[in-house]
Amino acid sequence: MPSITLEPLRDSDREQFIRDNQEAFRYGAIEEFGLRDDHFEEPGEVISRATIDESIDKGEAYRIVLDGRYVGGAIVSVSGDRGDLQILFVTPNDHSKGIGYQAWCTIEKMYPQVRIWETCTPYFEKRNIHFYVNRCGFHIIWFSNEHLPDPHRGALCMGAHHAASPMREGIFAPSVTIHYCLPLSIHCPWQPNSSANTR
Repeated sequence: MPSITLEPLRDSDREQFIRDNQEAFRYGAIEEFGLRDDHFEEPGEVISRATIDESIDKGEAYRIVLDGRYVGGAIVSVSGDRGDLQILFVTPNDHSKGIGYQAWCTIEKMYPQVRIWETCTPYFEKRNIHFYVNRCGFHIIWFSNEHLPDPHRGALCMGAHHAASPMREGIFAPSVTIHYCLPLSIHCPWQPNSSANTR
């Protein structure tokens, strides 16, 4: 498996990062619903430019690089022993190559002080849910919709827990909240369903 690296997002690449992020999320929606989807934050986009801009401004943004080319991106924000994986995406042409998992493990190694991580993903992104839960060891803690907003994030969100931290309003409705709590002895859950992956 080729090895990836994470590079801090450069200002000159910000616009392309946003477009690549929107394309990756749009791909999942179109794959699930076709062109008739009504789950977009702004016309034609599952995740709005404003949401991505705010995440970049409030977190640490990275480009995922493979063989000298950009194949995705990530945005994290960390406070003490808690982290929020705000955005993680891989370009659609590079799915199913282990890139997202390598990126996640690299993020964990970059922030060894984080004991609990949280993320959220649209409810229809079965591929994401499988990735976070079965591949990375996250635990679903909340499924929100318009009648049941996520109490941890103050927004409609499907999340994964690796931690509880406030989230910007307006992202993904309905969605899932997933938490991932790290045991003291490991940083990356290499064995799915291991007892080490529990809180």
